[in-house]
Amino acid sequence: MLEMQIARRFLVRRSATLCLILALACTSCLVGPDYKTPSSTVAPQWSYLPTNLPPTNATAQVADAYWWKSLNDPVLNDLIDLAYRNNPTLQATGVSVLQARAQLNQSIGNLFPQQQGVSASVTGYRQSGPESTLNPFVSSGFARDTLLFSASWELDFWGKYRRTIQSDRASFLGTIASYDDALVTLIADVANSYVNIRTLQERIRVAQENADSQRESLRVATVQFNAGETTELDVQQAASVFQQTAAQVPRLQNSLNQAKAGLAVQLGTTADQVDQHLKGPGNIPSVPPDIAVGIPKDLLRRRPDVRAAGFAAAAQSALIGVARANMYPAFSINGAFGFTSNSERNNSLADMFMWQSRAAEAGASVVWPVFNYGRLINEVRVQDAVFQQAVLNYQNTVLAAQADVENGISFFYTEQQALTNLVAAATAARRSTQLSMIQYKSGEADFTTVLTSEQTQLSAEDSVASSQGNVVLALISIYRSLGGGWEIRQGHDVVSDEVKAEMARRTNWGKMLEPQNHLPPMSPEETP
Repeated sequence: MLEMQIARRFLVRRSATLCLILALACTSCLVGPDYKTPSSTVAPQWSYLPTNLPPTNATAQVADAYWWKSLNDPVLNDLIDLAYRNNPTLQATGVSVLQARAQLNQSIGNLFPQQQGVSASVTGYRQSGPESTLNPFVSSGFARDTLLFSASWELDFWGKYRRTIQSDRASFLGTIASYDDALVTLIADVANSYVNIRTLQERIRVAQENADSQRESLRVATVQFNAGETTELDVQQAASVFQQTAAQVPRLQNSLNQAKAGLAVQLGTTADQVDQHLKGPGNIPSVPPDIAVGIPKDLLRRRPDVRAAGFAAAAQSALIGVARANMYPAFSINGAFGFTSNSERNNSLADMFMWQSRAAEAGASVVWPVFNYGRLINEVRVQDAVFQQAVLNYQNTVLAAQADVENGISFFYTEQQALTNLVAAATAARRSTQLSMIQYKSGEADFTTVLTSEQTQLSAEDSVASSQGNVVLALISIYRSLGGGWEIRQGHDVVSDEVKAEMARRTNWGKMLEPQNHLPPMSPEETP
């Protein structure tokens, strides 16, 4: 009876100590810096916007989320939708979100007892010698069995585990931003490939039409030569120009084939399937006269790679706290509860399942790494240096993002001006070719004039086709640099159902594969 009272008082004191430790843990400090978004240099307005733009376009607050639809090309719309659903690289980036979410869940688990387990053992003992025969109270042989549940809990007194959770949460949100960045890049790449294909098809058409016209000039020169009105020089010059123009067609066709092969990779299919998605030859898409680019500060909110750089800095900032926490004492509590019995004398191993055979153990410990020869403080310095690099990378990303937009705006408007001049030049070149042929047939001009006019016409018309494509590519560049396009994923998961089904067959993911369990309940534009 006395032993039971002593045991109860012991457990009461231990419980009070445990409660005190838990209270201290709840009010413990959080060492390390709290993250704040780094300052960055942002221009008030874009430098290269034309001054005569309407105010509604020059100061629009957001870029068109579905900008490619402004090109009014249903084929392009279908290609982007197909790439969004099938691109393997985008799918791999989506799976990284699941990985980061699992890592975050693992870190959250460290707030609870880090080691928990059930152990069972059966041990046999046998004693030989004179004591086993002289002492009647000592058995010469017996067995002992034990069944215990034990736990060990390092309290998060200094915030080591909470800082780890902060770091992993920022990394998790960073994977969402990285997915959005990959989606922006994919959409722009598909649009670039499509425009390049249509541009090459137009350049092939221009080359073939000019080759047909030059073939007719060769026929006229041959007739004139056979009639004795000109020399063979005119025939050979006409043949040379015609063959050079005809040689451009297979070269352009090779570039077209390569562009289709690149598009196939983006669509997640093979090159032989691309033509059915292109639905035959088409025209180069036309662009709207003006664009909505917003203001530079919108980039900090909209552009995914800027947000990803911010989350990377936030994750690294928390790791400074983790390194600092390792410099302070670590408080732990541990305990065990179970049952034990033995077969000595009148006891039985089966008595283990009786309440009287229960056993308990509790304890607390503190570990303070006092002699570490500068290892811990230098680890803090390492993490701080990495954080400073992340801050500088964030600031550089903001500057580079603004430069991308400025370059795109300049490219768009200057190429439009160039296209206007090239269209006028091509019109004049076609008329010049017609007049030179008329004068040649009437004997008022030599054939060199015809050849020069034809070469100028080919060059001008090819430049018009290239410039038309460049104007669209410039528009794509602007919206890529503005971070437009990731909104297409809203309402959808970042991993396809097929990929999730394959992962579920291989591993028990529980309910984590459901979108509400691995996507954050927050605006994707939230900054760290």
